Amino acid sequence: MAARNIGEPDNSPNREELLQMAIEAARAGQKDGARVIFRQILEQDRRNQRAMMWMAKLADTKAERVHWLEMVVTAYPDNTNARKELNRIQYRRAARENRTLVIFGIIAVVLIVAFVIAIALLFVNRGF
Repeated sequence: MAARNIGEPDNSPNREELLQMAIEAARAGQKDGARVIFRQILEQDRRNQRAMMWMAKLADTKAERVHWLEMVVTAYPDNTNARKELNRIQYRRAARENRTLVIFGIIAVVLIVAFVIAIALLFVNRGF
């Protein structure tokens, strides 16, 4: 970065301009470029709500998305959008886990019934 001489205008974008550039990049599908700019904004302002929300939108993984949403809710407990999205993710995770438990339960019941039938057939064939 070149040093600026006193009296020369500062042509670097301010935080709001950076934010708009990042949002435009994200909307244009330039996720990596947008993330770089949002990180620059967050280095200057760790509590920038809009940058954190966009980082959540641009997250590659659910864990990363949850991380950013939790950061928003921690910094801004009244942010209903972040809280709703976290609740939605947690609901889906719980529903998926419940489906797994139901499937496991059905398989366990089928195996137990098959075992009981096999034992019953074994006793019937032996004449008990």
